[in-house]
Amino acid sequence: MKRYLYLPILMVLVSIHSCEQKTEKKTVEKKMKKKAVVYQVFTRLFGNTNTTNNPWGTIEENGVGKFADFTEEALKEIKDLGVTHIWYTGVPHHAVINDYTDYGISNDDPDVVKGRAGSPYAVKDYYNVNPDLAIDPSERLEEFKALVDRTHKIGLKVLIDIVPNHVARNYEGLTNPEGVSDFGANDDTTLEYDVNNNFYYIPDSSFTVPQWQDGYLPLGGSQNKFSDGAFKERPAKWTGNGSRLAQPHFNDWYETVKVNYGVRPDGTKDFDGLSEDFGNKNYKAHLEFWKDKTIPDSWDKFKDITLYWLDLGVDGFRFDMAEMVPVEFWSYLNSNIKTKNPDAFLLAEVYNPQLYRDYIHKGKMDYLYDKVELYDSIKHIMKGYGWTDHIPVVQKGMADIEHHMLHFLENHDEQRIASPDFVGRAEIAKPAMVVSATLSTSPTMIYFGQEVGEPGAEDAGFGKPTRTSIFDYIGVPHHQRWINNKKFDGGQLSEEEKTLRDFYKRLLNFTITSEALMGNYQEIHFFNKDNTENYDHRVLSYVRWSENEKLIVVSNFDSDNNYAFDLRLPQDVISKWNLADGEHSLVEKLYGKKNTKLNVKDGVGVVAIELQPLESVILCVAQ
Repeated sequence: MKRYLYLPILMVLVSIHSCEQKTEKKTVEKKMKKKAVVYQVFTRLFGNTNTTNNPWGTIEENGVGKFADFTEEALKEIKDLGVTHIWYTGVPHHAVINDYTDYGISNDDPDVVKGRAGSPYAVKDYYNVNPDLAIDPSERLEEFKALVDRTHKIGLKVLIDIVPNHVARNYEGLTNPEGVSDFGANDDTTLEYDVNNNFYYIPDSSFTVPQWQDGYLPLGGSQNKFSDGAFKERPAKWTGNGSRLAQPHFNDWYETVKVNYGVRPDGTKDFDGLSEDFGNKNYKAHLEFWKDKTIPDSWDKFKDITLYWLDLGVDGFRFDMAEMVPVEFWSYLNSNIKTKNPDAFLLAEVYNPQLYRDYIHKGKMDYLYDKVELYDSIKHIMKGYGWTDHIPVVQKGMADIEHHMLHFLENHDEQRIASPDFVGRAEIAKPAMVVSATLSTSPTMIYFGQEVGEPGAEDAGFGKPTRTSIFDYIGVPHHQRWINNKKFDGGQLSEEEKTLRDFYKRLLNFTITSEALMGNYQEIHFFNKDNTENYDHRVLSYVRWSENEKLIVVSNFDSDNNYAFDLRLPQDVISKWNLADGEHSLVEKLYGKKNTKLNVKDGVGVVAIELQPLESVILCVAQ
């Protein structure tokens, strides 16, 4: 849940040797890990070809995508974009305004649902999937399993959301495994807090719906028999964001209730803490630590939920608002997950940099969003008021955890790049995307439609445009042009949109095959600022290398001006690369258009660089 973004110009120079690995290197190559690329897709929007787009439109008016829309052909196109993992957002059954009572599902109350299609982060039943996504809601779980199988068949890994901090206010598990009780089913509701209560309560009070503001009315004011301002909940529970008011504010997460992890209302904890040395221990030691400890009930409930999804073939999770849940819980949960699947991909939403290392090391997270540091810095550059000087500083500060900080330029919480409130033009993201994808060993993530310049302009209902709606039924126009009536061939894209997608495809496929991008990094930006004429703060440069591949990355974030200069590689880089004085061939790897030379004299390298606005290049140094 965060926002911003801008994209400057970028150039990448890559080593010839890297792209044409010799036969004797193949064994090493197979053993070497490569970068991961996550494609986040809002599942109910992906396959929707309906173009009506009425604000607050019903499912019949505006349409909805299905699991079945992810055909093998569609998944192959996603994989061929350069993707390794697909994050299906909005899979667990959350509250929706649609009548599924024929399938034994209770109706949801618009007074505690955001939008008409509902928030994916107000989960109503963790042991089933959103019925909107199924052709036959009675077979919805089987349809999801079939999607997992198709995804694996194409060679992609499957991620879904888990939202431990809160659940829907009307949580109701219909298909719980034997012995599993619902959240709150065994709570002592006379108490504000008990260590084994799943929720926090406001005794002797009744929940009251928020006082609607800014002209907002549930469902846009349309008639619904359940929208009467009288949602029944007694005693009232704390709201998802921690509000202790029986009538939460309109801006609170009023559609959810906060889960209790054994943290008392005064902030003290009813569970054992982890000593500092546990940050250096592996998941097996963490699992052993918790074996003889008393665990709050909510911890076990979420452990059982995640293991259930692993049994269904899910390969990992994106954990919503992880920093609002104690790090000790993550130690317990993630060590259990890794015991079942050591290769599980665990991505968490954490926005407080002071917590990063604890959630990575003690919480055993694989990856966190690099939102506050890299994304915000790049956004400012794209907007035109940030300097590239800040990026090497950010990367230096993250050096010890750089692999764990997932990079992105869009996700469902952030403004679309092409939105006028961001930069209004998708091409401005091209250099930023190169930097985001090649700066570190961390995974890269893109959001569906980003690759064709989707601007998020639709007024879907709840919330404002600039972000593609996650609350309402809507079509996504640029993305629909790529779908092309479910041919998934981009047949309706404009030439500009085709060119943009081609850029993403070239870049992402390069990143998932490059050995150097899992190797060493060194910035050469400040060296060139001090020693290179015409080198500007709108330009960024750094080098990446491994034993077999040596890359020079140079970016121009300026959308108006060309830059021409002799880029210099300092002596320590040339020494680390074992390059002798003389001329070394370079081959451009993004578009294959610019072959040039690296000249080394007295241990210093020089490359003649010419950058068009927003241009990026990649070259291979022949060894």
